[in-house]
Amino acid sequence: MNITVPHTGIVLLIGPSNSGKSTLLQHWVNVGMLSPSELISSDSYRTLVADTNYIDFQNYSKEVADLLYDEYFAISAQAFAVMERVLEARCTLNKCTFVDATHLQSEERQKYILLGKKLHVPVSAIVLDVPLEELLRRDTLRQDPRGSKRIKQQARLLKTEKRLIKKEAFTKTYMVKETEELTLSRQKSSLHLDVDAGLDVIGDIHACFDEFIELLGKLGYEENKEGYYIHPLGRRFVSVGDIMSRGPKSIETMAFFERHIERGLAYMTDSNHGWKIARWLDGRKVTLHHGDELVEAEFIDYENVYGVEQTKEFKARLAKCLLAAPSHYILMNNGISSAVVTHAGIRDRYIGKQSARISDFCRYGDVLGQDPSGKPIRNDWFTEHQSSQLIIWGHDPKLRPLKQNNTLNIDQGVVFGGQLTAFRYPEKTIEFVNAYKNYAGIERNPLLEAKAQRFDPPNIGAFLEGFTVETAYFGNVQIGGAHAKAAIDIVSHYALPLEQLVYIPPTMSPTPQTSALGDTLEHPTEAFAYYQKHGVHTMIAEKKHMGSRAVLLLFKDSLIAKEYIDTETLGIMTSRTGRRFFDQETEQKILQQLHCELMEKNYFEQFNTNFVLLDAEILPWNLKAQQLIDQQYAHVADQALMDRTKLMEKLRDTAHIDVSEWLQEYKGLLENAQRFSTVFQNYCWDVQDTSAIQIAPFHVLAHSSETFFHKPHTWHMEMNRLFAKNSALFIETEFKVITDEASEQEAITWWEEMTAAGHEGIVIKPETFVTNYQGKLLQPAIKVRGREYLRIIYGMDYLQPSNLTKLKERNPNKKMKHALREFALGLEGIERFVKGESTARIHECVLGTLALESDPVDPRL
Repeated sequence: MNITVPHTGIVLLIGPSNSGKSTLLQHWVNVGMLSPSELISSDSYRTLVADTNYIDFQNYSKEVADLLYDEYFAISAQAFAVMERVLEARCTLNKCTFVDATHLQSEERQKYILLGKKLHVPVSAIVLDVPLEELLRRDTLRQDPRGSKRIKQQARLLKTEKRLIKKEAFTKTYMVKETEELTLSRQKSSLHLDVDAGLDVIGDIHACFDEFIELLGKLGYEENKEGYYIHPLGRRFVSVGDIMSRGPKSIETMAFFERHIERGLAYMTDSNHGWKIARWLDGRKVTLHHGDELVEAEFIDYENVYGVEQTKEFKARLAKCLLAAPSHYILMNNGISSAVVTHAGIRDRYIGKQSARISDFCRYGDVLGQDPSGKPIRNDWFTEHQSSQLIIWGHDPKLRPLKQNNTLNIDQGVVFGGQLTAFRYPEKTIEFVNAYKNYAGIERNPLLEAKAQRFDPPNIGAFLEGFTVETAYFGNVQIGGAHAKAAIDIVSHYALPLEQLVYIPPTMSPTPQTSALGDTLEHPTEAFAYYQKHGVHTMIAEKKHMGSRAVLLLFKDSLIAKEYIDTETLGIMTSRTGRRFFDQETEQKILQQLHCELMEKNYFEQFNTNFVLLDAEILPWNLKAQQLIDQQYAHVADQALMDRTKLMEKLRDTAHIDVSEWLQEYKGLLENAQRFSTVFQNYCWDVQDTSAIQIAPFHVLAHSSETFFHKPHTWHMEMNRLFAKNSALFIETEFKVITDEASEQEAITWWEEMTAAGHEGIVIKPETFVTNYQGKLLQPAIKVRGREYLRIIYGMDYLQPSNLTKLKERNPNKKMKHALREFALGLEGIERFVKGESTARIHECVLGTLALESDPVDPRL
């Protein structure tokens, strides 16, 4: 006799003492059918908790026996409590566990059945029904015999309980009289799906068969002579469910999947429409609506053509296929469970398990109720997802594939006129085809509703205790609650309306190491070394303008702006903290001028775009920093010049003491003050009107149809040169390309000459906009500031040897970490904006950057 046990679950051994439960399990361990860790024995746990597994209370007076029994009962209670906790832990981790105890009482068995139900695992029973004579014989051979009285009592109890056991809610019950020929086999989990050559996970098809076939062709599948679609590399496709209903060709789509699933070429998860149609096909009483009635109409036509019997047989085949669809699949990549495919969602604790509750959750998602129109109110189950497994799902149509908290929605509403999406795994790339038409023909089109709700404000409550933003370039960026609240305060009181905040520029790191030169704090050599150490050998050095960072979002016209930011305007100009850069009057003048210049050169038509998003520096510095200059720099410079000049005069007038050393020292200090006074004035000039303003763009971040993170920095600089050529406001940014030692030295010389003349410095970047090394994101840019400029950062006397020695101990690690996270958040927000995602989705990236900026870092770095 062979006993088959599930991949995960509980297996109860049931039988009197001496029936051979422990012996059987130990035999299976010895022959390699079981692992010792899969066994839980009441005897071993009694020993574990009390140093003994049995107390003989049979041959004592009643008084003594009662005392011994109470002790044994207390030991057993603790042993079973520990057993159950271990068992629960194993079930949670999807392990199979054999429980070795007598389990003769119904309440004992029900406890495990209820535990299995709670943990969504099957519970099986192996009943060892050994003759009484054999039980008694074996008892005489034990070191600790249980006694004939107890053995007979247990045997009678089993005889009574056998009929009950057969009726109890075990997944499978085995009645065994002889264990010698008993074998054990394991079921492979029906939820595990090996990735092998690759899988293509396809979103809700909803009977859009023609689009589905086009998508298969785009994915590389080819139809063979038998009508099967085969991939030349051996890939297979997986549906997230809802392959039928609402659309025009439900029968054709279901028949296609039934044939391919039968051949092992395709897979499909259970779904809400699939479940309903399966029961209807199976002859059960089901009310068909929400597009399911179209399936019935198709079958009426089918029956008219093929007759009752063929239709009946066809329905039975399709019903069997649909009813067999699991609630979810676990994608196994080289033996590792790396992703999950399901229809409407899944909780982490449900993964790898099966039950009616899990199936319902995977079909419908986390439904809280219905709104007045009868539409389900869904809870965002994905916010609770914590494991590293990617969950791929559909059911809830989104305008674009939506990745949130390591879950990916690939239902893009093909039946509503959207797209049919495929997610390629393990490549993690996306392919899609456009719908040929809106087949659903219903007033409440979820895609149109999503567009209408695009500018709905986010739920601020979701951010208050901290939040996580999933980015394409850095992975998850964690934001703490305290920093989130600080950012919310900024947005609430000072920033522009949320829908106008598309991008907050990231902070920029200085050189990871200070200069090896004794009289210099920052030098290009250390920036070159950082990138070369991480495999980057072509770099760009750009002149760093000393102004104020700004973001420019310029539109083709004001009506188009309304579509993107819910405001009629020619553009938005924001500071690094999301505030309006200029006063409204100045902003309108500048926007009008820029718009005229762009339109004159046919920029929007030339690049087929509705907007351009620019990262830039606006000069002069005093446009935004005049108050800081007056209160901090000018005042300090004036005081230092006055004080040090007077001290010099007094020292010169001192005749009776040799003060030459002091005189020399203060001569140097006065020179420092003079240089300090000169340096910040280099970045300031009088602004009477907009003609004195300069804008230096250095990144063309996006157009309405694409982002430009894939373009090298040389492309961005050439585009910026194009802007400067055609504008009175835009200015060009000088740059050099570094490829070898000669070009490195040329860039260093350029930096030395530039900074000696009072300019701020340069920014060194890898050639590529986004650069990774061994799977990790590198700094997108490193600023190298000049010796003179650093006086306004570290103080006019920072180059004094004692000061410089201390400054060289600075640690930029926190600044570098923030720079990477803010860079990733910025790019993620722009990607979402270009894809037309909601304000809430874009805003979490903006808020995340502002939150990181509120985390205190040495402001001089």
